[in-house]
Parts: sequence; C-alpha cells; structure tokens
Amino acid sequence: MENHTAKPWPAYAKFSIILTGIVSLCAILYVGRDIIVPFLFATVIAILLNPVVNFLHRKKMNRILAIALSVLGTLVITIGLLYFIVSQASMLSDSFPQFKIRFNQITSELVDWVSANMNIPKDKILAWVKDTQKKVSGNLAPMISSAFLTIGGVLALILLLPVYIFMILFYKPLLLEFLSRLATTGRHKVMIDILEQTKALVQSYLAGLLIEAAIVATLNSVALLMLGIQYAILLGIVGALLNMIPYIGGIIAISMPMLMAVATKEPIYALWVFGAYLLVQFIDNNFIVPKIVASKVQVNALVSIIVVLIGGALWGVAGMFLSLPLTAILKVIFDRVPDLAPFGYLIGDDQPEVKRPVIKNNKAVKK
Repeated sequence: MENHTAKPWPAYAKFSIILTGIVSLCAILYVGRDIIVPFLFATVIAILLNPVVNFLHRKKMNRILAIALSVLGTLVITIGLLYFIVSQASMLSDSFPQFKIRFNQITSELVDWVSANMNIPKDKILAWVKDTQKKVSGNLAPMISSAFLTIGGVLALILLLPVYIFMILFYKPLLLEFLSRLATTGRHKVMIDILEQTKALVQSYLAGLLIEAAIVATLNSVALLMLGIQYAILLGIVGALLNMIPYIGGIIAISMPMLMAVATKEPIYALWVFGAYLLVQFIDNNFIVPKIVASKVQVNALVSIIVVLIGGALWGVAGMFLSLPLTAILKVIFDRVPDLAPFGYLIGDDQPEVKRPVIKNNKAVKK
C-alpha cells in the first residue's frame, strides 16, 4: 500500500484562506454590532465588577444580592455622570445664539484682514464663505439625525447593559466550566492561564483607565477655570472621556475648549488653552499613563492606531473604546498558543535592538 505524504500548501493558498477568514470575521462583526458591542461592554464591566461581588459574597451576603447591588451602584454612578453632562450641555445650547453672533463678528474681521493683506476682493471671499455655509447646512440634517440615533443607541445600551452584566456575573461558574470543557485535555492549564491573565488584565487596565480619566478631567477643568473659559468642568470631563480613545480622542478633545475660547473670549485665549492642554497631555503621557495604564496593556503605538481606526470603522465610537483592551486580550491568547506567538510578539512593544553596520575591509558588517 502506497504511503501518500500530504504536500504542504503553497503560501498564496494560505494567504488567501487567512484573508478570506479576516474579511468574513469583519463582516460578521459589522453586521452583528448591535448584539456584539453591548455584550462585549457588559463582559468587560462584569470582569471589572467581579472583585466587588466576591468581596460582598465573602461578607456573608447572598450572591444574587451582591451582584444586584454591584450592578445598581454602577448604574447609579453612570446615570449621575450622564445627567451632569446632559444638564450642562443643555445650558451650553442656550448660549448658541451668542456664539453665532461672536463667530459672525470674527468671520467679518478675518475677511477684512485677508482682503486687505492678500489683495483678494472681499466679494469673492464672502461668496466662498456663503457657499461653504450652504454646504455645511446641507450636511447638518444628516449629522443631527445621526446624533439622535447615537443618543438612542446609548440609552438602549444603558437599559440593556445591566441585564447583560447581571446575567454574566450570575452565570460565571457555568461560563467558566463551558470554557474548561471546550479545551482539550492537554490544554486545560493553558486555558486557565489565559482566563486568569485576561481577568487580571481587564481589571487592572480598566481601573487604571478610570483613575487616569479622573486625573485628566481634574487637570483639564482646573486649567480651563484658571483661564476663565465657560463650561470648564463640562469640557474637562468630556475631554477626559475622549482622551480614553487612544491618540485620536486627544486631538478632538483639545479642539472643543479652543472653539469655546474663540467664541467667548479674545482669540489669544485659544492659544492659552492649547498650551494648557499640551501641558496636561505631557503630564498624562509621561507620568500618568506609564505608571497607571501603560504597564497593564503592552500594545505598541502602531498597532494601537490601526486597531482604533478599525474599531471605529466597524463599531463607531464604541469600537474605538473597545479596540485596545480587546487587542490586549488577543495578545494574551496569542502569547500562549505556539502557532500564534509571532502575532503576539508583533502586537507587543518589545522593540528588538537594531544592529548598526560596521565598515570593515570596505564591507558592511552588522554589529
């Protein structure tokens, strides 16, 4: 009987299968985002609340009651924060007519300056400004509709999340047993290690992220209050929440107080706000993040930016928030699966030493 040895697949066939799998996975994640995103948020929050539930249970409290109190406390804190933001935002909307007058005045002064210093006829500048305003107003209705859909999605998420969180915490033993049985006999130890590392990573990362957000919100608010910017606390909190989106959120966060400074005070204050936020970002990036957050999630900057953009394309703002912790969890899994270990190394930030060439006998030799 002939012994037929299986031929290895060519590289292009492997690449095609991998690419097809990635595209299929992205399609599933996009189509099922309304189900997947709330469940992922609930899972992450449930992992964060698990120590609280365990603490209350150790104090002789009924487990169901401990879960209910933990979820209720989180819900109360979240609703309180949202109430403050919405109330401040409603007060901000009352000032929009004043902002419009101020921006029209600034626009008129800018048009006069450009016309006088660049020899461009004022009529052409005004025509360009009016054309731009028409285009913006034409896109305003879809933007408002999208904003209302986003708000509706957030409200639905708030109503749905507590149920998911309660169920995940209640059925935690069942889910862990399922994962244990899912692993093969020789992989039980690896599965337990992955679960322990994932739990520790999510708990430490989210706790560090919340501490960082509180510190950044305080620094932002204090800086804006010292400069006399209106709605300083609201802008400081919103800026800290946006700062939780790696790299991209900080850019958006700094633009809002600068616009507020231009609308309510002299234009020079926008530069002061920019300088104050740069100082806060310097403190955050060099002192807060390395001590509190970065040590928990070892993901390099290039991968972080890519996954944030992919998360935003698939799931919007929610995907941007979830992208980094999910990538860190994938790294934990990749590092413990031999065939996927190279991908775990690619995600991490262990930069190998670059060998510099040395010229010897007219030949470049690496050293």
